[in-house]
Amino acid sequence: MEDSNEQRKEENKQQNISENKTAFKFNYDKYYKLLFFIPFLILLISFIYIGSFYSKTGDIIYRDVSLSGGTSITINGEIEQSLIEVPLKEKVPDVSFTKLTDVITGKQIALEIKSSLSSEQLKTEIENVLGYNLTDDNSSTGFTGASLSQNFYKNLMIALIISFVLVSIVIFIMFRTFIPSFAVIFAIFADIAMPLALVNFLGIKLSAAGIAAFLMLIGYSVDTDILLTSRALRSREDSLNTRIFKAFKTGSLMTLTALAAVLPAFFIVTGLPDSFRQIFLILAIGLFADLINTWLTNASLIKWYCEKKNIK
Repeated sequence: MEDSNEQRKEENKQQNISENKTAFKFNYDKYYKLLFFIPFLILLISFIYIGSFYSKTGDIIYRDVSLSGGTSITINGEIEQSLIEVPLKEKVPDVSFTKLTDVITGKQIALEIKSSLSSEQLKTEIENVLGYNLTDDNSSTGFTGASLSQNFYKNLMIALIISFVLVSIVIFIMFRTFIPSFAVIFAIFADIAMPLALVNFLGIKLSAAGIAAFLMLIGYSVDTDILLTSRALRSREDSLNTRIFKAFKTGSLMTLTALAAVLPAFFIVTGLPDSFRQIFLILAIGLFADLINTWLTNASLIKWYCEKKNIK
């Protein structure tokens, strides 16, 4: 009698699990087309903001000294930024500050000041605020010409575009059909556009390292998108929803693992150079965008395509 009750409980449990799976499948089948519009709306807002940003600034990003030209002066020692920031900004509107700290102790070892002014002009303004002269013993100066920076920036952007085009060609060769290939490329493009809009909104001046971070995003994005598309189109072991869900479990674990690496580095580790923090920030934003674009945009397009082609 007791064994019979246990068996009945187990049967009811399995039935409830089966009903829950059916309900999930029904809901996903019903709403997956609507889920597509969530990232599409975010991307549209990003495009509008980038367009507005370009009309105001004449560029798609804020560029720091390494990409626009100007002077970088590093003052050794513990310099209180708050004491010189306000008076210096009154005379040098485009000035920016970066604290350099020891990686182990977190103790400040220098303060880096950047501006589009010439080295002599910026040095004079800083000395007037500090009240003492800057020498080779207590500071170091670097200058980048505008033409050199412009060429460097142009080459970086060309490299970014070529990388995107080459990845697109490889994707079309892999899948040989327009809609799945377009879905992957669209998701990768959105993974770049969304972080770009947010970085501009935050007013971050990008360095060469920041552009490199967008290059890295292409690699991170294409992994999960190809995983999803390959599982959905080429595997026939399970139902379409099951294949998408299995790809989601694997792909989201990959993305969350990457986030677990970059977020602590950005928020917890002290003493990192500004260029490294910029890379970690852009990667973190891009990886969050990838979760949305892969598992809402790409997954919805792929599921729609499979249903149209009767791929079960």
